This record gives sequence, structure tokens and C-alpha cells, in this order.
Amino acid sequence: MKVLAINISEKKGTIKKPVDQALFKIDHGIVGDAHAGNWHRQVSLLGIESFKKMEDKGLKLKKGAFAENLTTEGVELYSLPIGTRMQIGKVILEVTQIGKECHHGCAIKTAVGECVMPAEGIFCKVIQEGTIKTNDSITLKK
Repeated sequence: MKVLAINISEKKGTIKKPVDQALFKIDHGIVGDAHAGNWHRQVSLLGIESFKKMEDKGLKLKKGAFAENLTTEGVELYSLPIGTRMQIGKVILEVTQIGKECHHGCAIKTAVGECVMPAEGIFCKVIQEGTIKTNDSITLKK
């Protein structure tokens, strides 16, 4: 289980751009990301396995295309119970929400009739802060 990509955007409603590493702060989320703040959806995650479901429908997508902060590999994120903690580097994230309501006018949903983020994306809050780098391992905590 690992992080394939870290994606941030400085303004809401803009495409997230990949970065090699990011600083994750308690009660905030990712420093420099427009969706950060003291709420339960500080960091969004989506597995590459979910991307592959959309690619099977004919889409070619870049990591970050679903506005996820972390693109992961090797863990079925949407099956993790609320409250699950995961450690990535020194950072500990806690799952706070599975899925979300798709926003109006979603380009992916318009193109193929559905989008995986509302069902398979997850949201977390930062429990322990630090830096996450691309290719860092993910460990699920009991």
C-alpha cells in the first residue's frame, strides 16, 4: 500500500496539480490546498483501482482528476470503516467520511454518466502532522 500521487490546488474549482511532497497539519489538512480547514474533510483520497474502473469506460485520466489529494494503490479505501487510522510517513490520518455528493456539472459524470469519487473516494482529518512524499508506504492502524 502506497501513495502514488499528492495533488493540491490553491483555489477551489481548479484542477489539482501534482507535488512531490506536502505538509499535513493538525486541524487544517494540507498546507497550500484550498480545501484545507478545520473540518472533517481535510484530506481526500482515491485509489488507482477506482481510476481503472473509469478507464475501462474509455477515459484516460491523470492522477488528481477526481480532485483527490492523495492517489493511493493497494488498499480498497471505500471499504475502510469510519474511524480507521492510517499512517503515511509520520502523518496519521483518520477516516471521517466515505464518498460524497457529486457536485453539479461534474465533467467526468457528464462524459461517462457516472463518477467514482462519490462512492469510492474517502475523506480524512489529520491526527498527527508531518510531511508525506510520493511513494510513501501506507500502514493501517488498529
